[in-house]
Amino acid sequence: MSKALTQTHFNFPNQTAFYKGKVRDVYTIGTDYLVMVASDRISAFDVVLPRGIPYKGQVLNQIAAKFLEATKDIVPNWVIAVPDPVVTIGRYCQPFKVEMVIRGYLAGHAARTYNSGLRSLCGVTLPEGLKENDRLPEPIITPTTKASEGHDEDISREEILKRGIVSEEHYVQLEKYTRALYQRGSEIAAKQGLILVDTKYEFGLHDGKVILMDEIHTPDSSRYFYKEGYEERQSKGEEQKQLSKEFVRRWLIANGFQGKEGQSIPEMSDEWVNEISERYIELYEKVAGEKFIKHDVSDVMNRVERNILGFLKTI
Repeated sequence: MSKALTQTHFNFPNQTAFYKGKVRDVYTIGTDYLVMVASDRISAFDVVLPRGIPYKGQVLNQIAAKFLEATKDIVPNWVIAVPDPVVTIGRYCQPFKVEMVIRGYLAGHAARTYNSGLRSLCGVTLPEGLKENDRLPEPIITPTTKASEGHDEDISREEILKRGIVSEEHYVQLEKYTRALYQRGSEIAAKQGLILVDTKYEFGLHDGKVILMDEIHTPDSSRYFYKEGYEERQSKGEEQKQLSKEFVRRWLIANGFQGKEGQSIPEMSDEWVNEISERYIELYEKVAGEKFIKHDVSDVMNRVERNILGFLKTI
């Protein structure tokens, strides 16, 4: 099996902070820059699974870089450089404490909520008579709080404003950017024979301006269906063919795990880890429309450190 990068412990010149997220390791350099390393860790139900997935970090980082470049005419983003296949270096931003989730279809968490009998999600009323994976009358924004630990929680626009989590002026901007980014992402996906089902965006402030942060349109932050056969599968009540990490969530659910107290993560075999890796690579090639090139991971830690240090010397 190829080696997975599951953790880093770098110490860079002028490093002022380190944050280990579910998937990313983030190094703050001075007060102006962030070095974000996309590890091969994989999370589901807000829990990091015990084994890394080879090349997953490269897939995420390279898809995000591609889409951030393709949307910078809509909203400025945090990226300065991508000096390594798993590394992005960018401007330090003060993050808004919400994730802007947008859904064009009734899938995943929205479908589970709807199927439980509820007809409201994050303050948005859903019509009666929908089936799982149906297209919604129009895309809906269903924000979540951004938890530093544990579970993100659904929250309504009204509650965000009432609690002062985001000012009304900024929130209106976030909604506008979210809709425009989803429209662009959907158009790009359609050219690749895909449907961008739902996705999430994170924003922050830099010099008083709203900036798009983190990754966008990756399999960790988005769900894609194959466009071909979508209507036929819906009319027959069949499961949609999709590209996302929902297949990992479903495997966990089938094996009795949904991140709830007292539940144990099922064992991940070598075969299953390889299959997840192959699915991520398939997704890259389908979404990006280009061949995935596996970079040398025989000494991945040193490669990553060397490339970061090389770039930091230039800023």
